[in-house]
Amino acid sequence: MTTPIEAVRLPDPYAYYAQLTAERPFAFDPAVGSWVASDAAAVRAVLTSSALRVRPAAEPVPAGITGTPAGEVFGSLVRMTDGTLQRRLKEVIADALGRVDTAHAAALAGERTRAYLKDGRPPFEELMFAVPAQVVAALCGLDEGADAEAARLVGDFVQCIPASATPEQQRAAALAAGRLQELLGPGIERGAEGTGLLAELVRAARCADWPETAPLLANAVGFLSQTYDATAGLIGNTLLALAREGQRPTAPDAFVREVVRHDAPVQNTRRFAAEPFRYGDAEVAPGEQVLVVLAAANRDPAANPDPHAFLPGRADPVVFTFGAAAHRCPGEDLATAVTCGVVGELLAAGFDPDGLPAEVAYRPLANARIPVL
Repeated sequence: MTTPIEAVRLPDPYAYYAQLTAERPFAFDPAVGSWVASDAAAVRAVLTSSALRVRPAAEPVPAGITGTPAGEVFGSLVRMTDGTLQRRLKEVIADALGRVDTAHAAALAGERTRAYLKDGRPPFEELMFAVPAQVVAALCGLDEGADAEAARLVGDFVQCIPASATPEQQRAAALAAGRLQELLGPGIERGAEGTGLLAELVRAARCADWPETAPLLANAVGFLSQTYDATAGLIGNTLLALAREGQRPTAPDAFVREVVRHDAPVQNTRRFAAEPFRYGDAEVAPGEQVLVVLAAANRDPAANPDPHAFLPGRADPVVFTFGAAAHRCPGEDLATAVTCGVVGELLAAGFDPDGLPAEVAYRPLANARIPVL
């Protein structure tokens, strides 16, 4: 029997999600050992509840990286923390990201894509993972060479985030986090007098009277890590959508944003009960967890009419892919711009989506839907 975790890797998980939403919108699933929220109402209730946290109360930082540079970064990431300080820092980060020139980001993505195509390297792996990380690194002020190193390092760092991380992956993540801090630290130290995303981060911190530098540096690493799997999945799923829909988008931004809803690159996330959480007749006890199936909620007909149709530019779509409330990811516009830059350059170079296989495999990940192309 399929579980919500296994569904992420199915060729088409959406019939399963539709059944889950209709029959068990909020229920305990012994196969995954957690409660599962799948329809839009349950997902919204979970994501907005103050009783639920992004990390277990007893283990705010994974034990295997505690006391390492990876643990220092992890413990300060706004996506991995809760509370008043998290909300203050989140506002700083959202302010900085809101000042990114998305047209410039798309142009950088196009330039990096052209470079890979010109060198004749196998494109998809690099275009999906390396190019987005290099673009964000360039926005942070790292020049060519350093941006490629940062892209490689962030691939090692993100391995420490899943609960399934091995000791070897955690050790590699610790080394990567230390080096990423060395690369990004000078940009934070230059402060508001510099240019680019890190200067905007420091300026936003000053405006908000945020006093500490270390969390800014940690979340500069976070800019890179949050780009990695999510944007790789968005690029890959956009290429598959082009093949599936048999059209070339006249409005690329609208096309990519519908991919975000229709075939979400991040399919689920988790929350952990710090206090009792009640939903309908169900009660989640402290210490229990909730698997939040974002991709199912995106296709809930109560949230989006005709949810299984791919309709770029649909009016007022309800999209949970980037979360909600205190942990809504502020990087949606940047991820969309980078994806448009990569895919647009591929199409301009003569890439034909019809050449992709009719069925593809997906990486064996618990929450990110990333095709192997």
